[in-house]
Amino acid sequence: MSKSKQPQLMKPATAAQKLDVYLPATPQEFQERQVSRDELDELQRNPPQWLADLRRDGPHPRSVVAARLRVSNSGLTRGGITEALTTAQIAALAADPPEWLVRERESFAEVRREQRRLQERRGNSDSP
Repeated sequence: MSKSKQPQLMKPATAAQKLDVYLPATPQEFQERQVSRDELDELQRNPPQWLADLRRDGPHPRSVVAARLRVSNSGLTRGGITEALTTAQIAALAADPPEWLVRERESFAEVRREQRRLQERRGNSDSP
């Protein structure tokens, strides 16, 4: 007899991270149970209303906030942003960027340019 395959389960925090949502803003039943890989795939394919609302309106996890503001997670911390932000709060910051946000965007863009330059350099060093 062969054993039936057990579904791969993940903690709610891991599932929320993979879904790019802020765990404390998810429904209580999502926060209190493990999520299978199949359930996660289904949530990604056919998001329920709560997931669609969270992705659209927030509050968003730091990684999403940083990406939308085009800064690093560390840049958010240096700017004093330590909590999740809603889409409206992100839009307000982007519309009238404070000095720290302008500075962090410039720094982040410079880091990205340097990463691209090094990547291109490594790519060119492969050829004779």
